[in-house]
This record gives sequence, C-alpha cells and structure tokens, in this order.
Amino acid sequence: MSYTFIHTADIHLGKTYRTSSGEDERYEDFFRTLADIVADAIRERVDFVLIAGDLFHTGQILPRTFARTIETLQPLKDKNIPCIAVEGNHDWIHRRDSISWMEALSQIGYICLLRPSRMETGGYRFDPFDPETGMGGHIEIKGLNIYGLGYIGTQAGNHVSRICEAITTENNLLLFHVGIWSYSPVEIGNMQPDEAMPLAERFDYVALGHGHKPYIVSTSEGRAYAFNPGAPERVNFSEEKYDKGFYHVTVEDGLYRHEFRSTSPRPMLVMTINLDGPENADQALDTFRSQITGILAASTDKLRPLLEIRLVGRVAFHPFELGRERLRLALDELCQPVHVEIKNHLSLVTRSGEG
Repeated sequence: MSYTFIHTADIHLGKTYRTSSGEDERYEDFFRTLADIVADAIRERVDFVLIAGDLFHTGQILPRTFARTIETLQPLKDKNIPCIAVEGNHDWIHRRDSISWMEALSQIGYICLLRPSRMETGGYRFDPFDPETGMGGHIEIKGLNIYGLGYIGTQAGNHVSRICEAITTENNLLLFHVGIWSYSPVEIGNMQPDEAMPLAERFDYVALGHGHKPYIVSTSEGRAYAFNPGAPERVNFSEEKYDKGFYHVTVEDGLYRHEFRSTSPRPMLVMTINLDGPENADQALDTFRSQITGILAASTDKLRPLLEIRLVGRVAFHPFELGRERLRLALDELCQPVHVEIKNHLSLVTRSGEG
C-alpha cells in the first residue's frame, strides 16, 4: 500500500500585533501560509493532512478567526482530504465545561481531532474516531493506523510507556505535540531523547509539533523516526534564522520518504544598531538611517518586514530625545515595516566622560 500526506504544525491562526499599524496584514499572514499548504495538498492529491498542534494562537479565538479557518480549510473538505489534528498548548481551553474551537471544527467535519481517553489506572485508550461526535483517538486510512495525542506538559516523557502499551496494531503513526530536548529551542513541553526512543519501536513515523524549529530525531541505529516541521510562518522574534516549511511524505511498501517544502514567511529582521558617538539626536538619527539602509539592502524579500531593533552605544544627549516615534517615522520612510519593536539600550555620557 502506498500513500502520501502532508505534516505541518504550529500554524498559529489569529496571531497579530494589536498595537501595530500592520495588524490586519500580519493577521492574514498565517491564513495565507495555511492556504498555501492546503493548495499544495490538493495539487499533490495527498491522502490526508496532519496538523501536530497549535492550529490557533490561543484557545479563545475571535469568531472571525473561526470563520476564516473554515474558509481556508474548505478546499480540503471539498476534495474529501481528511485533515487530522491534535491540540497544542496554545489550543487549550481551560474551562472544560465549554466546547473548544478545535472540537467545534471536528464536529462540523473540517478536522478530525484526535484525543485519547484516560483510564482509571492512568493508562491511555485510543478509541476509533467517530465522525458524528468528532471525537476519538485513532483513525485508519488505507491501512495506516494514525494515533493522536495533544500537549500533555512537561511530564510527557513519563507517559511514553503508557502510550506504547495502548497500541496493539501494526503500521502505526503518532501525531504528538511535544518537543525533544537538545533539538527543541523552547524550555517547556519537552522530553528527553531516551524517553522518546520507545516510540520508535511502536510507530513508523512520529509527527511532532511544538518549538517552531524543524528537526529530525533518529534511533541509535540511524533510522529517522520522529519529525518536527517547525512553524511554517515566523511566529516570534528569535525565529528569523529558522527554516520555514512543512513535510511532504510518501510511503511505499512501508518505506517513508520525507521532503521538506519551504514556505514564504514574512521577513523578520533582528538588528543591533550602534549609535556610539553622536553629539545630538539629529546626528544619531542620521546614523540610524544609514545603518538600517545598509541592512535592508541585503534583503531581497518584497514583503514588508517585521523588525526588532536594539539600540546600543554611548551618546552625549539624553537617549529619550531619540524617541520611538521619530525612529518609527524614519523606518516608515525606509521600508514601511508591518511591526517594529525597539529596545533602547543607549547610555548617556556626561562631559566628564562618566556613563
């Protein structure tokens, strides 16, 4: 049996900057990215799409975000391509007496939300997915058994043995929102590589999410078994150097071949601008413009950028004279950024030379 699928994660629909002039444009970035992945799935006629958590940026989303999500996923539904998802830490809704937006999407058929049941003994039970209720922990497609487990926190490694004990089938895939230490760039929601290793014995492919950085985990024998595609759009500053994309996976006779396909995220530039020496704010602003222009000249991206700027140096005027509004006006003239974060670390030097 052969099949193909797309594995993506950490979409973060609904993310934006509420105080930015580019709020609406940034809001659409994440839908544009998901729409491109959906278009790829339809073009390649994949058998299913996997979303390994954090479809949304927050559990409490705006109604328009829910409506735009349905609009973006509609082509998959029209082509009868299942979209199988688990919940990430951002998808959580803490009032469990309320239905979550992920559950709502599953109940109306836009995703198949996988969530196992817990037994009194602490073990897991992966019930078959029920399209009527939109709930279950396991779905079978063309002989492939897909199991799903969302974010379970910092103790995920302690649950691996219970997860493996619950699996009695062959030809298995696990969808799991968790990071692996030494690979994942975030500090929470990870497990140690040796804790994850038993998953390689039970699952042929472990589809990870969390951390926003792509990586592949292999067994001691060198077999790649766990894959994290990272976030396809840049979500936070610090991700500017990460590759952005998703996995297109082909399986033939039990052999998995994965291809990382790059997306087109919005450019994110983190700059340190050294303003050491100017006697007044006007001179410092000229230096600021010059350094920014030089950095922007190296970028070939046509999308308006996201900027994080750190001002450093010793100046002979009060740093507050170089106000954020003046800096933002200068940036608008140079590149019209969608969003700017400015960190002013300038120090005032008195005539005696003291800082």
